[in-house]
Amino acid sequence: MLISGNDSSHPASFILLGIPGLENSPFWITFLFCVMYIVAVVGNITILYIIQTDHTLHQPMYIFLAMLAFTDLVLSSSTQPKMLAILWFHAHEIEYHACVIQVFFIHAFASVESGVLMAMALDRYVAICFPLRHSSILTTSVVIKLGTVVMVRGLLWVSPFCFMISRMQFCPNRVIPQSYCEHMAVLKLLCADTRVNRAYGLFVAFSVVGFDILVISVSYVMILRAVLQLPSGEARFKAFGTCASHICVILAFYIPALFTFLTHRFGRHVPRVVHIMVANVYLLVPPMLNPIIYGVRTKQIRDRVISGCCGKDL
Repeated sequence: MLISGNDSSHPASFILLGIPGLENSPFWITFLFCVMYIVAVVGNITILYIIQTDHTLHQPMYIFLAMLAFTDLVLSSSTQPKMLAILWFHAHEIEYHACVIQVFFIHAFASVESGVLMAMALDRYVAICFPLRHSSILTTSVVIKLGTVVMVRGLLWVSPFCFMISRMQFCPNRVIPQSYCEHMAVLKLLCADTRVNRAYGLFVAFSVVGFDILVISVSYVMILRAVLQLPSGEARFKAFGTCASHICVILAFYIPALFTFLTHRFGRHVPRVVHIMVANVYLLVPPMLNPIIYGVRTKQIRDRVISGCCGKDL
């Protein structure tokens, strides 16, 4: 569905260079990346398992958290196994179709993650500003519909990337100076006018990330206004505490994502090693940190993890 049948217009494979300076990396650096990926996988599977098996957690906040965990699993697993293969086994070659599929999964689920973070901000807004109406406003049906819209938006908005790439002629150069296939990196290998592709990329970025950041910002402005009107300092502290985990997750995702996006288009003087390291951080660190942040900050999940590890109920 994603790939054109015209195989003559593209090479059979590409070469991923990996991370500059780590071509002959010490074992401990590669081991660190491996541990981070394992933590991301185990942590997010644990979050999904706890939410799925504990019916008291079938609430909007935890349903959105399950969506976030699933998205993080897809994002990290779409890039990290290949990066580890490059670092450990020098397996730099990636087949063309696998590369285009990787482009699709990276951008589609980055869009989904942005949408889930936006939905979680709306949930916090309703919970703090309309606490008595929270369950009637954000019903399970509404949450599922919102999650479906976020998922469909990501899949539909990103699919044209792959269709447009598959119809264009590639240059003889097939080296991608990164550890994974990313839309802008693949565009630089095309021997064709890519202005339409770049314009569409900007449209997707502004219509997805720009919209989500706007909604998140407005939600937190309204939350801040509501919290500052609470009568006691303890109540204000508790209200801010319910948002702390989400704010940490937002910063961990958007800061490296925006840096990567802007560097691809405007950062010609940014050292390549810095750009590629941040690009890898963007797809590995948030999926690793998110379950840790929510596991530590959310009492219900923390208690379930502790009871599971200790073999007793709390």
